[in-house]
Amino acid sequence: MPTPEPGPSSELEASPIAPIEAPSSKQDAPPSDPENVKKRQNIFTRTLWTFIMIGIFIGLLLMGHAYMVLLVMLCQTLVYREVTALFLLAQSDKRDEVEGKDPWSKTLNWYFFAATNYFLYGESIIYYFKHVVFSEAQLLPFATNHRLISFALYTIGLMGFVLSLQKRYLRKQFGLFCWVHMSLLLIVVSSHFIVNNILEGLIWFWVPASLVICNDVFAYIWGMSIGRTPLIKLSPKKTVEGFVGAFISTVLFSLLWGSYFMRFNYMICPVHDLGVSAWSNVQCVPNPVFVWKDWQIPTPLATVLSTTLQTQITSISYVPYHLHLLSMSFFASLVAPFGGFFASGFKRAFNIKDFGHSIPGHGGMTDRMDCQFLMGVFMYVYYSSLIRQHNVTVGSILQKIVSGLSVDEQLELIVDLKKYLEGMGVPVPC
Repeated sequence: MPTPEPGPSSELEASPIAPIEAPSSKQDAPPSDPENVKKRQNIFTRTLWTFIMIGIFIGLLLMGHAYMVLLVMLCQTLVYREVTALFLLAQSDKRDEVEGKDPWSKTLNWYFFAATNYFLYGESIIYYFKHVVFSEAQLLPFATNHRLISFALYTIGLMGFVLSLQKRYLRKQFGLFCWVHMSLLLIVVSSHFIVNNILEGLIWFWVPASLVICNDVFAYIWGMSIGRTPLIKLSPKKTVEGFVGAFISTVLFSLLWGSYFMRFNYMICPVHDLGVSAWSNVQCVPNPVFVWKDWQIPTPLATVLSTTLQTQITSISYVPYHLHLLSMSFFASLVAPFGGFFASGFKRAFNIKDFGHSIPGHGGMTDRMDCQFLMGVFMYVYYSSLIRQHNVTVGSILQKIVSGLSVDEQLELIVDLKKYLEGMGVPVPC
């Protein structure tokens, strides 16, 4: 019988067997998608900083009006820096690299910013703290001449701008001058109105700002859940379903949220002392919009309701603030989002994704404040027109006395007022 020739299998059997390594888990696992990893990181960062911002916001709210004013000033400073930087970004070219940049542009930008803030915040301080400003001899010259001083500061800036003009930068300098003034109008003036809302009572700032945030959150939730129909070309991710769902959610949220915070004097009382906080014993006569009232139900309707519910119903308790909450929620849902659409169009014009990187995961401060500015201006105009009470105060009388009477007339007023109080049996301290 012939012997079979050794084949490949026999050679393998004869040869020493090398150990076969098991494939590593890294080789078995599919390669991770860098885009998915980056997306998860962005979501985590965005969520983390959302809670950080909410915590800071609530903390400053509890600390008092002064800290909320400082927060608004910080936000407006960051927004102003981001918006004015866009002009310099748009105008930068190789010629600037060769010839250098205008050395006075940033200096004058911030000078006009400071002068505008001096005027606007000075107006607020004089209006809301007359009883302090007009009773201090050191502050009196600044209070009585505040507008003249503000105009002088602006004139100095205008003269400085004209003196800084250079032939090779004329178009850029005048463009920046107009850009700065539009930024001051849209940003600083809007912030001034928001500060006035804070001083009128924290609820006129806290609730409207919360409604804008609520609308933004629910628009995202409803849009991700059932959104199908595009709403506006400037923001492709916005949907009609998200817009409508956010409107309904914000209206319901406003009634619950506003009704809760209207119970606290700290939230509804106008400021008289910047040193108060949430733990202070704040007392004031509440605005009539926070006073409960009874609406008498028409007799036929009351009969139907009583029969249906098996209980006697003749009136419904409410506060006028509930009606104002509906107005605020309507504006926050139907109009304020257009501030965001405006900002989206602005970014598209400059081919940028975000206004800056002030807040990790959220872009710039402007990306978060676009709707808030519009809501703050609406709240100030709405409150001033329909809610504010124009009462005579000690501060307003003191302002008229100091600015309208001579020293001799002021002394005569003191003597006459003392006689009147003594005649009423009121002890007058010497």
